[in-house]
Amino acid sequence: MAAAAAELPDSVLVRILALLPLRERLGAASVCRRWQRLAQDREVWRDVDGSAHPLSSRSLWLLLRRRFQPSLRTLRLRGRLRSALRQRLLSPALLAALAKRCPRLLGLYLTETDLRHLPSSSLPASLVALELSCCEIPASWFCSALPNLRHLVIRRVPAFSDRHLLNVVSGSRLKSLSLSGTYRLTDVGICRAAPRLEELETLRLIRCGVGDSAAGSIGLYMKRLRLLELGEAHGLTEAGLKSLGSLRSLETLDLHLPLSPGAVIAVCRALPGLRSLQLRGLRFEDGITDQIRADFPFCSFSKAP
Repeated sequence: MAAAAAELPDSVLVRILALLPLRERLGAASVCRRWQRLAQDREVWRDVDGSAHPLSSRSLWLLLRRRFQPSLRTLRLRGRLRSALRQRLLSPALLAALAKRCPRLLGLYLTETDLRHLPSSSLPASLVALELSCCEIPASWFCSALPNLRHLVIRRVPAFSDRHLLNVVSGSRLKSLSLSGTYRLTDVGICRAAPRLEELETLRLIRCGVGDSAAGSIGLYMKRLRLLELGEAHGLTEAGLKSLGSLRSLETLDLHLPLSPGAVIAVCRALPGLRSLQLRGLRFEDGITDQIRADFPFCSFSKAP
């Protein structure tokens, strides 16, 4: 590979190095002097994905000091939440050093990371996107405002509750919100947060406490929604689904709900901008699929069992 790469210009090789997994990217610096020089290029360290393997705090400190560049835009990390050692990947000091070293960091994506010892005020203020998957957070998280935060994804974080959502919306103007497996989030919390989510364009609520009241608040306040996905919301009935007909800007509707196809068709008829309809978990009688395609000829339609 090194012999073939010798014929490539530096600009092309830098792009190739930037596509390598983290371990291979680090190993490339030991191939030859040219690769060592190119491996330090800021383009190589614009996006860093360390989520393939758990990292230790020590390893992350070494990366920060020796490799990370001010050009860093996105950082993906995996901790050791399931390890018996429960080593803490992040600390306030490390995050402070990260914010100083990489002032343009826009996206932080954490998997299996214990954050209970970490105040949310430690997060870099530059963050535009934050994703937490299978993490542990304290009850006081998100009390400190993240003024630039526009995109929030929470997956399988059981501690995430109404209080967390209200803290987020009080200090951030979200454009997209995706919550999955947040069982402590209730209908009441969504209703209280909805008036502060008027700028939301993408909303995904899967295995959350979504009921008719929450659906009514979504239809009342989130008029800019372009994509809405609702799944496994056992408290949502056809009455609540009907209230979504006021989302005139909605382009994509994805439902995995045990509702009648007739109720879905009725709400879709009230959505003039609908271009994509995905239905899962519905029982289709003969002719229903053809009726949906006939009623919405400009809308792509798919269904899954």
